[in-house]
Order: sequence, then C-alpha cells, then structure tokens
Amino acid sequence: MQLESKIEGLLFYKGEDVQIKKLAELLKVSTEEIEESLKKLELSLSGRGLVLVRKDDCVVLGITSELSPLIESIRKDEITKELTKSSLETLSIVLYKNGVSRSEIDYIRGVNSSFILRNLLVRGLVEKIMDPKDTRRILYRPTFDTLSFMGITSIEQLPKYNEVRTQLQEVIKQEETND
Repeated sequence: MQLESKIEGLLFYKGEDVQIKKLAELLKVSTEEIEESLKKLELSLSGRGLVLVRKDDCVVLGITSELSPLIESIRKDEITKELTKSSLETLSIVLYKNGVSRSEIDYIRGVNSSFILRNLLVRGLVEKIMDPKDTRRILYRPTFDTLSFMGITSIEQLPKYNEVRTQLQEVIKQEETND
C-alpha cells in the first residue's frame, strides 16, 4: 500500500487534525517522506469530495468547498434533531468526567465515539481543550451553554455526581492497568 493511502486512512480514522511529525512516527517514516506523500495525496484528492487541509504543522481531511451548501443543510438538520441514546451516553461521560479523552470515552462505551463527539461539538454541547498534563492530547468537556441549558451552575450539581465520577474513574483505572 502506498504511503499516501496509509496517510489518507489514518486521517480518516482519526477524524481530527494530526501533526505531520506524529504521522511520520506512526508510519515509521521521515517527515520528508510524509511531506512528499501529502503532496501526492492532495493531487489524488483533486476533483473529489475531500481535500487535505493544512494548518501550521498539522493536516486533516476536510470537505471540498463545493459541498458546503449540502453539508450546511445536513448540519442544520443534525442540530435540530433530538440527541440519540449514544449521544446522550457520550455527553454524560463528558459531563461527569469534565475533561475526558476520546480514547477514554471509547473505552467506557466500548465503541468508537468520533462521529458522536463531532456532532456534540457541532451542536456546541462540548468543547475541545488541551490536556494540561500532556499537550499532545485533547480532552472534551461540556460548554457553558450545556450547563446553562441543564439549569446547573457547576458540574458538581449533576445528580449523584461523586458516585458516578468515582465509578468512571475506576473503569478508566482498569483500562490503564490492562494496558
């Protein structure tokens, strides 16, 4: 498999921006090889629905501008729909952890949560922050709008906050022990 195909697959899987250095590390090649393959990937995506978006030293797969009207109408539809059980489950984890990584959410739920997190981000219910302990990691936490909508002024006002938070921490400790 060609390197640009591997990069495309990785970016699709991640669903978020990835540092070029991290791509090189994951694919066990030099950053120069990544840069060369990114150029090839950009060319191969030309005229298709996806584009390669670069910002500083990061890249992400994006949607071509010609699809913007369609994507916007779909996004509006998604925002006005009720939250699914999976979305509520994910939002609950984010609320009770108040700073949780996608991998932790995935472990707790037992499934990939990328798509659901994207929908919660689009709706303005969660936000991304840098992990203060590891700036390479992103955490998700509820927005002020979410707390306001729920009628609470702090996370600690959630029902059975301490009990649920303790249970979530135990599950995550199990994951770390198993790794």
